[in-house]
Amino acid sequence: MQLTVSEKNMPNVVVIGNGSWATAQMLLLTRNLENVSWFIRDAKMIDHIKRYKRNPRYLQTAKLDTDKIKMSCDINLLVNDADIIIIAVPSVFCKTILGEITCNISNKFIVSTTKGIIPDEHLTMSEYMNGQFNVPFSNICIVSGPCHAEEIALQRLSYLTFASKTSEAAETIAKLYAASFVRAVISTDVYGTEYGAILKNIYAVGVGICLGLGYGDNFISVFTANAHREMKRFLNESYPSKRNTSRSSYLGDLLVTCYSNFSRNRTFGILIGKGYSPEEAIAEMKMIAEGYYAARGIYEINLRLNISMPIAEAVYKILYTQASAAKQMEQVTEELR
Repeated sequence: MQLTVSEKNMPNVVVIGNGSWATAQMLLLTRNLENVSWFIRDAKMIDHIKRYKRNPRYLQTAKLDTDKIKMSCDINLLVNDADIIIIAVPSVFCKTILGEITCNISNKFIVSTTKGIIPDEHLTMSEYMNGQFNVPFSNICIVSGPCHAEEIALQRLSYLTFASKTSEAAETIAKLYAASFVRAVISTDVYGTEYGAILKNIYAVGVGICLGLGYGDNFISVFTANAHREMKRFLNESYPSKRNTSRSSYLGDLLVTCYSNFSRNRTFGILIGKGYSPEEAIAEMKMIAEGYYAARGIYEINLRLNISMPIAEAVYKILYTQASAAKQMEQVTEELR
């Protein structure tokens, strides 16, 4: 598919999802496009947004330009007419929501902003879209951080990574997100960008667990440095490349997810460290922490790869085997350097 974005040639774009990141993207996209479609499953939410120009659940203070937005509960109606499909759905819901698509989308360009792994399938979004919908890998772009939706809404200077098989495709998608407070980082490392985003959520859960257990800044800095080395080891051993994991799309995204108060994975981990069960923590937050699902996915993928990942393994054991958080993290301290 040939992608072009110019004043004379603007693509039809649909965003799938209604969370904070989907809402933040609508703020950006409506700055650059005259019309953007938005699939929202909840008709009441659509009515509220049309009336008050705000998402009633996420980024509630952000005003949306509803004159430019076409909203519908009919996913096929919007997807069928789209050139570009932007997926902003938590990984745990992707199979359910995307499973409603019955029209052919193999010729569409897919932009994934989902920073997670498909549960049970153990597939990244690019792998899932290729296998399930026959979308060529060349027609997929990954949008990653380091970036929190809340800071986009506040128009704070932010950096977004756009990763696709070709720099030209990544640059074309980046134009849709252009703003004075957004800088684009272009990458062709689709694998590293996707898995880096998955892994950093696991490590942010780990940081939160440590904070909940009472560990201080000195330890957290060492923990995070070791998490970065673990990420680098996984990426380079599972899919060798000339990637530089010290760049913002890897290390930067890891740092902001581990240290920011906006990080839901960090918040989730804090609750676990304080003694909540995963189910209790999810109920308390009322938001999705991708690291919870990623921990199991990466653990099971690594059963085949057998890469040394003591931090990710400890997080998995705490979340899925009722292992003591205190004992697991005490063991981790022996592995850190």
